[in-house]
Amino acid sequence: MLHTILLIAFIIACLGLIVLVLLQSGKSAGLSIGGGETFFSKKKGLNEKLGAWTKYVAAAFMVLALLLTVF
Repeated sequence: MLHTILLIAFIIACLGLIVLVLLQSGKSAGLSIGGGETFFSKKKGLNEKLGAWTKYVAAAFMVLALLLTVF
């Protein structure tokens, strides 16, 4: 039963990680001569929020992978 729950959570984390990575724009997307206003902006944009969520989902993915290996 525990293995099934961990496996379902692992699959959800896998799909979530794929979606979050694909939604982010490339690092060179915002580089231009007039790109300074986005660099010095205090307001968080969508890419910063997606980057933060990617870190959390990636950490959950790694923990779930280790737990599935142990169990």
